Amino acid sequence: MTPFGEALRELRRRKGVSQQQMAAAIGVTPSYLSALEHGKRGKPSFDFLQRVAGYFNIIWDEADDLFRVAYASDPRVVVDTAGLPPEYTALANRLAKQIRTLSPDMIEQLMKLLENAQIRD
Repeated sequence: MTPFGEALRELRRRKGVSQQQMAAAIGVTPSYLSALEHGKRGKPSFDFLQRVAGYFNIIWDEADDLFRVAYASDPRVVVDTAGLPPEYTALANRLAKQIRTLSPDMIEQLMKLLENAQIRD
C-alpha cells in the first residue's frame, strides 16, 4: 500500500463510502480504486485528485495534503544518479535491491536521517 492508498482508504472509511460507491460517483472502476489503494497503480492524475477532493468536499489544507501524499506515492521510483559520484549510484542500487528486506524500524531510522539532513541544507 502507498501513502496515498492509505489516505484514500481512510477518507472512504471516515465518510462511510465503499469503493463501488466512490468509483461510480467519480467515473472510474472499482478495480482502479482498489489498485490505487493497494499500490498497484502509479500516482493518480491531477484530474482524478480533483474529482476525489470534490467528491469528499475537502478543501485547502486537507486537499493540499491529499495532493502532496499522492505525488509522493508512486510505487515505481526512478532515481537519476547521472553525473553524481559513484557512491550515490551504489547507494541507490543497494536500496533498490534491499528495500523489501528492511524492517519498519530501519525505515523509520532512515526517514529520520533524511529529514535531519534536509533540515541542515
